[in-house]
Amino acid sequence: LTCSECASYSERVTMGPLVAAIDQGTSSTRFLVFDSKTAELLSHHQVGIKQSFPKEGWVEEDPKEILQSVYECMERTCEKLGQLNIDISNIKAVGVTNQRETTLVWDKETGEPLYNAIVWLDLRTQSTVERLINSTPGKNKNQLKHKTGLPISTYFSAVKLRWLMDNVEEVAEAVLTHRAMFGTVDSWLIWCLTGGKSGGVHVTDVTNASRTMLFNIHTLDWDPELCKYFDVPMEILPQVKSSSEIYGSMNSGSLAGVPISGCLGDQSAALVGQMCFQDGQAKNTYGTGCFLLRNTGIKPVMSDHGLLTTLAYKLGKDSPAHYALEGSVAIAGAVVRWLKDNLGIIQSSAEIEKLAGDVGSSYGCYFVPAFSGLYAPYWEPSARGIICGLTQFTNRSHLAFAALEAVCFQTREILEAMNQDYGVPLTQLQVDGGMTSNRLLMQLQADVLCIPVVKPSMSETTALGAAMAAGAAEGVGVWSLTPGNLTTIPTDKYQPLINPEGERTASDLDQ
Repeated sequence: LTCSECASYSERVTMGPLVAAIDQGTSSTRFLVFDSKTAELLSHHQVGIKQSFPKEGWVEEDPKEILQSVYECMERTCEKLGQLNIDISNIKAVGVTNQRETTLVWDKETGEPLYNAIVWLDLRTQSTVERLINSTPGKNKNQLKHKTGLPISTYFSAVKLRWLMDNVEEVAEAVLTHRAMFGTVDSWLIWCLTGGKSGGVHVTDVTNASRTMLFNIHTLDWDPELCKYFDVPMEILPQVKSSSEIYGSMNSGSLAGVPISGCLGDQSAALVGQMCFQDGQAKNTYGTGCFLLRNTGIKPVMSDHGLLTTLAYKLGKDSPAHYALEGSVAIAGAVVRWLKDNLGIIQSSAEIEKLAGDVGSSYGCYFVPAFSGLYAPYWEPSARGIICGLTQFTNRSHLAFAALEAVCFQTREILEAMNQDYGVPLTQLQVDGGMTSNRLLMQLQADVLCIPVVKPSMSETTALGAAMAAGAAEGVGVWSLTPGNLTTIPTDKYQPLINPEGERTASDLDQ
């Protein structure tokens, strides 16, 4: 948003009710404020999050740094609103959206985290997962799928929680002395923001709970049998709520007293923000990983092609839960970060578009970025990354192009699985997330899929989804989600192109 655009907002005499969203992602935290009547983004602030890799395959983040980044983003955004002459008392609600599966345990008496957050793509639980699968009849990774919608995988929270209880003395002791609280990032943030050890609310929503492997997607509650299977005491789990209701109020800072009334895992939030409320609508988010979700309505559809069955949203206590089929790819934007941080071939993520564009082809170089094993549709934790097809001609530009192609090929693979499971092929792909600002990537994606790729002009759809859920909550009621009242957001459309030189035709990319 440019300053002149912001200035034009401040000239308005009347300002409708505003709704804010905390968007706590894997690589950054953002706080964004929207006009509930127009869905326009008025102001925002973003802070990067440090990831640590203590051992090969391990990925951690500091829970206190995550919390601090939220406070910083909130205060800075409120300052920016002040500079625009926008009264922050117009903010009527706050929604929370978050990186899913990332696992935290903290002490409810001191409020202190008992270990770093174990991030969703962490692989330390690989041996635990292999042990669990080998102990099932027929060594079946889908043993729990009928209840969870998920395969047994390093990706989900239960195995990370089990690792913490088995390997971190402070966690084991806190569990024994009934002081431990478990949560995904949403639960940690809401507990802290509503007062922490002084009356903080320990909750999660159905979408985040459905990523733990402890939640029954049919009963919409924690499952005693699953908890017993992973040997997790149910008392440490948060209370499961809908994605749109008042959970509690902000306890401190500029927004003290404002209700927190929306909570959605980031991929569900993007589905809501893309207005995919109809059965069959889908979106693909390009963030650290890549996540394709298709709304399947109020009935869970079980996949035969390696996809997950997950909660899409439940927008109100008495509203029905909606489900989605999900294709999850662990490494998308993370491959660009790797090219920057590990290989040093780019100085900033934005450079990759120009670098890849310089060559316009990978010239036979292929990149499979299986840094955290392979997710959908394979669920193979022991897979590792590979770059092949190298010749003396290959340079860093070809590698950059191959990295972008890798994201497109992985998306194509999950889209094909989705079409088989759902039975009706997608005719266009709605996209969002940080990587969608890369025009070359979006055009490549349309060419690889042979269908149009549609990108909203306002790319912050994840935060928008959380704001919509918060603003629509009973007791807030400033955002209408009835189909007739939904704001239409302008979009850019990338049509599949066939290059007359034959360099990059859709059929070439099929091979």
